[in-house]
Amino acid sequence: MAEPTLHGYWRSSAAYRVRIAANLKGVSCASAFVHLRKSEQRGAPHLTRNPAGLVPTWCEEDFELTQSLAILEYLDDLHPKPPLLPKAPSARARARELALVIACDIHPIGNLRLLEKLTQDFGAAAAARTAWNRHWIQLDFGAIAAGLAQTAGAHAIGDQVTLANVRLVPQVYNARRFELDLSTYPEIQRIDAAARAQEPFQQAAPEAQPDAE
Repeated sequence: MAEPTLHGYWRSSAAYRVRIAANLKGVSCASAFVHLRKSEQRGAPHLTRNPAGLVPTWCEEDFELTQSLAILEYLDDLHPKPPLLPKAPSARARARELALVIACDIHPIGNLRLLEKLTQDFGAAAAARTAWNRHWIQLDFGAIAAGLAQTAGAHAIGDQVTLANVRLVPQVYNARRFELDLSTYPEIQRIDAAARAQEPFQQAAPEAQPDAE
């Protein structure tokens, strides 16, 4: 059986999440690169795999997944150790809550195709797009910080690396990319640093990818 292939882009936070999870699980996968800045996601080869024209796409023999959260849960089902969700139902719900704040509230608003639309229809320059992203990340980081005050131990949900860390670290990367001042979020910075100190996170980092620019 051929190993799976992850189609992604080095700076895609959604692909970053999948790389982290695969590394945590010890799942080997081939990498295929979709250059978002060259619009390769809109070409026929990629649209055949992912009709939405997005990354990542997880490809196995006769099986493809195109949403990062679905891919993470699939990997957790196939490779339950180490688990991405805590055992306690309340802790599991908290991990999902933080993950969904990022996946549903922050990420779609800062997606490349939305930013391109802001420029096409409203003439938003690069500085305006950066300010746009900074505003929405800041808004929800306040909510995330409040949640971490109730759940954090060594990591976001107690002392175990969970789905929450897998989602949070790429979003903090984006926050830095869009020049958000993180000094008002010391707990987010601490949780991010604790996760990034681990090898699976280091190997998944955007700058460590072969297609990094």
